[in-house]
Parts: sequence; C-alpha cells; structure tokens
Amino acid sequence: MTIQAWLIGAMGLSLAGYGTYLVGLRRHLVEPNRASWLIWAAAAGVEAATYAAVNPHQPQSWVFAASAIACITVTLSMWRRSRWGAPTPTESLCMGAALAALLLWVAFKETFWAHMLVVAAVPISFWPTWQSVMEDRARERSPAWGLWTLGDLTTLLLAARAGDTGIGGLAYILVEFACHASVWFMIGLATINPLRSLGLGRGGLVVLDALSPANPFAVGETHLGKAVFAARPFAEGERIVRFSGRRISAARLGRRLEGTGDRFVQVAPDEYMGPSGRIDDLINHSCSPNAGLRFEDDGVFLIAIQPIAPGEEIAWDYATTLADPDWRLPCDCRSAICRGTIAAFATLPAERQDWYLERGIVAPYLRPAAVPARERAA
Repeated sequence: MTIQAWLIGAMGLSLAGYGTYLVGLRRHLVEPNRASWLIWAAAAGVEAATYAAVNPHQPQSWVFAASAIACITVTLSMWRRSRWGAPTPTESLCMGAALAALLLWVAFKETFWAHMLVVAAVPISFWPTWQSVMEDRARERSPAWGLWTLGDLTTLLLAARAGDTGIGGLAYILVEFACHASVWFMIGLATINPLRSLGLGRGGLVVLDALSPANPFAVGETHLGKAVFAARPFAEGERIVRFSGRRISAARLGRRLEGTGDRFVQVAPDEYMGPSGRIDDLINHSCSPNAGLRFEDDGVFLIAIQPIAPGEEIAWDYATTLADPDWRLPCDCRSAICRGTIAAFATLPAERQDWYLERGIVAPYLRPAAVPARERAA
C-alpha cells in the first residue's frame, strides 16, 4: 500500500470513530466521562501542533489535526447541555500540563519536550474514563473505541512507512493506541459493530453483537420532555443505574435552586450532586414511582421498587432526598396520586413517608426526622 492509502485509512478510521461516537451521544447510547473529554479537547490542539513541529512534513500530522477538530466538536456537543463545574485535581493537572507545554514551546523553543509533556498527560486524562468503565462498562459501548484503536494502529504503520521511527514520532501514537485499546478491551471487543451506534441490536455482525451487553435504556419524549424508558425488564430490588455527578456543597451553588433550571440532587444536609452528563440526568420525577434512590456504601443507586417492564418509563420521587423546606417545583407527572407540587420529604403525608421508608429509598439524613406513623400514633 502507498503512503497515501495508509493516510486515508488512518484518517477514515479516526473520523469514523468520532462520527459514531457523536451519533451515540446524541441518541443517549453512551454515557461519556466529561472530565476526560474536557481534558482531551483542551490538549488535542496542543498535541497536534507539537507533533507537527517535532515531525515536520509527516503525513500522520494530518490525522492528528483532523482528530483534534473532531474531538473538540464532540466535547462541545457534550458540554453545551451541561452546567459548568470547577475542574477536579485530575482535570487541572492535565490542563496545566497542556499550558506548560505551550510555554515550553513558545517561550523556550523546547518543541520536543513540550510534545513529550503532553504525551505524558494522555494516560492521566484517561483515568476518569477508566474509572467510569470499571463501575459500569455499558457506559462506553460505542464502536468508536475499536475504530480509534484500529486508526491508531494504521497511523503507526503509516509512520513506519514514512520512515518516522524516532521516539518523538512514535511515543504519542503508541500511548494513544494503548489507551484506546485498553478501553476497547474493557467494554468488550464485540462493540466494534458500528450498527450499535444507531441503536440496532443486531446487524451484519450478529455473532459479535451477541457477545456485547444490550443497552438497558431507551430515551424518548413525554409531555415533560426527555424521559428514560426501560429497554429490558428490571426485577424488584435490582440496581438500575448509579448516580454519579460531582458533589457540590450547597454554599457553592451560588443561588437557590429553581427546579427546572437545575439538575441537582440533594445527597446530604448541605451537599448536592450535580449533573453527570449521563442517563441519570434524564430520569424524571413521579408521585407514583417505580424506582427510588438508595444510599449504599459504594454509591447512590436507583433501585427498582417494583418489576419494571420493557417500554415502561423509569421514574423516582424527588422528595425522597429533599430536606430544603423552601424548595418547590410544580408537578405534572399525571399519576393518579399526583401531589401537584414537589417539595421536601417532610411535606409528604405520614403514610407516604412510611411507604418510602419501608422500601429503603429515603435519604439517610431524612430518616431520623421521619418517624413511622405507627410510632407517632403510640
């Protein structure tokens, strides 16, 4: 094969990966880790620019330039639906490395070491995604990871054909290949089936697809807007999804919550969980829920409190975590027992409080004040 053919192959696989990931993101078939994507977007341009400076006139530089633009596009699509939060130490470390690389490059003309500094930051940037996938591999089912891995391998062969075999030319490609491949292996090689990004469970790669975990959720529309529906049955007591937004103190919110304007869940007397950018952000309230939040040692989980059939909307009662007496939100869940207003747990009728307490879906900080009705009567 000619160098031009390897270049087209490498660029095609890389861009196909970003394209399928973007489709999955828009269809809510993936639950990406925003921390990693923010870091990748911040560093992608620096990586592409320093690589081109260290390896002038090398064809693979075009692959990295196109990938940087695609990476930023995916990140903007992901973050425009989310509220900004202060960077974590990991995010700050990686973005600081990118800025330091720019300083080395522009101020001190140390192009090689600027490039190697960004290369060293790549595995750190993957850490949030590795953690996310270890918690639930279904969060990253996209075939993009396989396409990116194959694209990196093709880029590596392209560099070899172009005679670029030095550490400055190969280090970045090898690190990217190892990181992409690690995620692909973690979520399962069967996810290479590109039809999965379109939400099709079976297709041209039936054997591979049969080995891949099915998407347990479907995102649809109701009178309230976006909603989450079960795509498979959930048994009573089964974990549905982990809530995993960043925890923020009440004092840092900056203003009183306004219900529809925020996606914050109270998880402690003075602490809230912010939007995660994942499927849990889209799960609606119901005054007659089929699920509820349970606070366990390893996290906060949405639990089925009754059998949930495929096609049934998944919903929980927001009041079961609310302690703020001033928080109010009009309710239009249209259940037979709709209260008309979502408010603090203490505003619920005693019998309803007991019903939630018996099922273990009341936040721990609300339980001491929630005395069962039979004890109050005594």
